[in-house]
Amino acid sequence: MDVRTFTVGPVQENCHIARRDGADEAIVIDPGEEPARLLEAIDALEVDIAAILLTHTHFDHVGAVAPLARATGAEVWCPELEVPVLADIMSYVPWPGFGPFESYAADHAVAGGERLELAGMEIDVLFTPGHSPGHVTYSIPAERAIFSGDVLFAGSVGRTDLPGGDAATLMRSLGMLVEALPGDTVVYPGHMGNTTIGRERATNPFLAQLA
Repeated sequence: MDVRTFTVGPVQENCHIARRDGADEAIVIDPGEEPARLLEAIDALEVDIAAILLTHTHFDHVGAVAPLARATGAEVWCPELEVPVLADIMSYVPWPGFGPFESYAADHAVAGGERLELAGMEIDVLFTPGHSPGHVTYSIPAERAIFSGDVLFAGSVGRTDLPGGDAATLMRSLGMLVEALPGDTVVYPGHMGNTTIGRERATNPFLAQLA
């Protein structure tokens, strides 16, 4: 799998463009901001966007959804519990000075348990709440890869002090991920650098209580 990561916006969020090696279709995960830059990258890769997948709807992960969907024609998959947030995004921006962002009516809702077939890839949707109420993680088992949004980071985990966050729920989600996934699974997170499930099991201080 070929994954290109673009760190965008003032919160330094990771937007990922992923495709099978050499494929002419790709998916976009969490386009947070800078739509012109992302569209330029898509053009340079010479790919069609089969889908835009959202792990959750905090503004730093969805600010470029509407312009990307409009420009590419791609449909948007959004966590079911957070469809209303995407549809009225500026009402959910917790701090002044960010945006304005354009709202979007999701084309599809996911709740966890689905298997999506997009851009030649089979993608499992895992329900991983805690950072936000409807947060999901996208797992591609054949590629030993997950897109973890803001649940799991290299050496850290998602914050739970935003509306709808819950620390105990997050720890249950993390426990499910680290127990269910092979250690060599690559983690493409919503912030900071990539890691693996095995590395986080061994070194992440926030996961020590799960050992």
